[in-house]
Formats: sequence, structure tokens, C-alpha cells
Amino acid sequence: MGGLTSWISLLSWLVIADVMWSAPIPPESRPSSEDVQLAEEYLRQFYHLELSGSPRRKRHSEAMQEKMKEMQHFFGIAQSGVLDPHTLAIMKTDRCGVPDVENFSLHPGQPKWKNQTITYRIAKYTTDLRMEQVEAALHLAFKLWNEATPLDFIRVNDSKADIIISFTTKAHGDFFPFDGPKGVLAHAFPPGEGVGGDVHIDDDEVWTMDYSQSGYNLFTVAAHELGHSLGLSHSKDPDALMYPKYKTLHTAKYVLPRDDMLAIQALYGERLLLIPEKCHPGFSFDAVAVVGHEILFFKDRYVFYLWLRKTRRLYQTRLEDGPVSTFLPSVNSPVDAAYDLPLNAINVHFLYFLGPKYWVVHRLRMASYYGSIYEYGFPVRVKHIDAAVHIREYSKTYFFTGDEYYRYDETAGEMDPGFPRQIQADWPGIMGRIDAAFALRGIVHLFSGSKVFAFSPRHGRVLYVLNANAWLSC
Repeated sequence: MGGLTSWISLLSWLVIADVMWSAPIPPESRPSSEDVQLAEEYLRQFYHLELSGSPRRKRHSEAMQEKMKEMQHFFGIAQSGVLDPHTLAIMKTDRCGVPDVENFSLHPGQPKWKNQTITYRIAKYTTDLRMEQVEAALHLAFKLWNEATPLDFIRVNDSKADIIISFTTKAHGDFFPFDGPKGVLAHAFPPGEGVGGDVHIDDDEVWTMDYSQSGYNLFTVAAHELGHSLGLSHSKDPDALMYPKYKTLHTAKYVLPRDDMLAIQALYGERLLLIPEKCHPGFSFDAVAVVGHEILFFKDRYVFYLWLRKTRRLYQTRLEDGPVSTFLPSVNSPVDAAYDLPLNAINVHFLYFLGPKYWVVHRLRMASYYGSIYEYGFPVRVKHIDAAVHIREYSKTYFFTGDEYYRYDETAGEMDPGFPRQIQADWPGIMGRIDAAFALRGIVHLFSGSKVFAFSPRHGRVLYVLNANAWLSC
């Protein structure tokens, strides 16, 4: 029986090879027998290629060419139906194990979760990372979809969780065995009973929390697979998260691309924006910045916009509010930190931070550009900024992260030597982590939880303490 099977496989390969070489390809570019076998398996796995056991040249030729063209169309390359070097290179790229074409016989209709609260459990961890690192990466991956939809995700230890996540290897009981290092990195099932929604991650890969070339970023892969768990199929858009090929997402604050946003909201709708209770006793801010005559107070995906006008010794004020996207169209996520940088008496740059990236806005509601916080000179251990404030008298910008702060010389364009330093050592009287900051008339206002500390750099002490929401007429 084994000899007969081998003979049929050989005949099958000869027929497929004839198909692959039927177009004018230079001899040195013709695929090897291993490449042809890889192509057949690839089309079987991701494009539902079906070949009969009795190899008939015409039937094999038509089936292979049809599926090859389908695959080439998906990836936006010439639909030749020939296994050329470009097509083969795509087939050898690391990717998700979910097919690129939907199998409606297995999953009729467009499956989705019926409830808006979805539970998940991590059934088996990888030894490449600490348990808390795995949990943090998955939390951020769920958060990405949570911010775009009305869905809420809760981690539980119940075996009946909706989504069960496991690191596993080779054959693992679902008829879709992994292939060892590289190649297929993970796969997931659409919403439903049993294995519906479950995510399986190949533990033969090396999993990391960073972006090194020696492994695969767990957040990147988990965020993609959870898209399948929620009911999304693969996207043809190379910029989309649901594009099947692996690509590293360089920030945990990654913003969901428009293609994925439209797809997931077509299934579940948008998350309603909750207006923060600004006068709640425990109210706090994520970021604050002065832009011209306005002070922007950021909270979640909402912003309070305080307009100031000085008349002699008094300020007239007017308070507006709305979604962050109203004032900063490119922002769909909460802002970590922000500060203003006056260029001259007329022009002001406004900078805001999301994770390890920053954006520069010339004027509110206008286009912006972004860069990496590491351009400032931060060490790689700094992943985000808690607060930032520019003191124009010194042409210095102060960045707060954790219990440390950095001082950046805007004129020299470099970080001052001797930093970071401890916040408590140089900013006495400040209690707790600094969440936001801004400077006005020589006084630095440092927000920590529900309190704001008015600090005088000239005197080196706190002048007074207010409730953070006192600025919002509370």
C-alpha cells in the first residue's frame, strides 16, 4: 500500500510540475520538486485545492491553475497561474493558518457573537515569556478590538469560556496541525460552540514582547487571530491587521486600520462614546496641554476644551467638549501625554504621545506627522510617556514616566545629561504618579489622580493643591 501511495504521489508531482513549467520561465527560476510540493500543500490549506487520487493531467492542470490564480489575485500580483519566483516567495512567508477564502460549508453565513460580553481563558502558556507578559500582550490585543466595538472582554478561569487560548505544537486535536518553526504561526476559529472562537498559537516559534528579528511579537499575532475569533476573515489590504502575512506592529498603542475598523463595525457596530463625569470626586486626566489661548484636557477618548481670554487681571473662560477626534481627527485612542511648543509669537506646535510614538500638529484640526519617542533620546526601556510639559522660559521640556523624569533641551535638540532623575528628589511635595502637566504664567500644574499640584520652579515648592476637575468649573 505504501508503494502504491508513493507511486501516485510521484505521478501527481510530475503532472503538477508540468503545469508549473508550462509558461516560459528561465531554467534557473524553475521551482524544485520541494517547492512544487510546498505550493500544492499551500493551495490545499489556504485555497481549498482538491486533487483526485488518480492524477489526470487536464484535471490537475485546471485545478492548479485556477487556485494559483485565485491566490495571486488575493495578493495583488499577476494572475498567471504559474508558480513563478514571486508567487513562491509569498508562499514561503510566515503567516496565519486560517484560509484566505472562506469555507462556507464549515461556517455558513457570517458568524458573530450574540452577547456583548465575551469571556476568555488562557489554557496553556508559552515558556518563552513570563505568564504576566503573555497576559499583558493578550490584554492589549483584546483592548484593540474593545475600543472599536461595543464588545467587552473578561479573562476567566472557567473551562466554558467563549475564547480559549492555547500555546501548542504539531498535531493538537483540531485536524489542523502546526508545521514546526516558521511558516504557520497561529490559527483561530470563528465564533460558535465547541472550538468556536478558540485561538491556537504555535509554541515551536520563539515568542517575544519586543520587535527583534529572533522571534515573533505576541501582541501582533494575537491581535490578528482575535479578529478571526470575532468573525473576520482575511483582508486583501496589505495595511490591514487582517492581512494574512506576518508583520510586526511596532507599538502596543497600535491604532486599528480603517479596513479592519469598517469590517468589525459592520458586524458589531461602534462603541458608544461615554461622556466622562467631569465633576465626579475621583475624576482624573490622561493629558493636558495649552495651545494658544486654549487648554485641552484629555480623558479617555474625550477632550474638554477651555478657552481663556485675559482682560486686565482677570480671565474670561468658555468650556467646550467633545470626542478627541473632533479636535484631532487622526486620534482614535486615549492620549498618554501632550505639550505645546511655541515657535514664535504666532505659530505653536502641539505634540501628543501614544505609546512609543508622538505626533506633531501645527494647528488643531489640521494634518499632523509622527515620529518615535526614541528620537528624543529615551532608552528602549521607556515604552510610553505619562506626562509632558514645556517651560518656555528655559526652552526645556520635561517628560515624566513612572517615578522618573527626563529633561529635553528643545534648542539643542537633545536630552540633557544626568537624566533620568527621581521625581520626588526634584519636585518636592508631589504625591503619586504624574498623569498630566501644563505650564501657565510660570507655574507648572502637575496632575496626579484627582489632585493637581501648582508647582513653582522658581521657588522649588508646591504653592497650592486643587481638585483636578476644578479647571472644569466643578
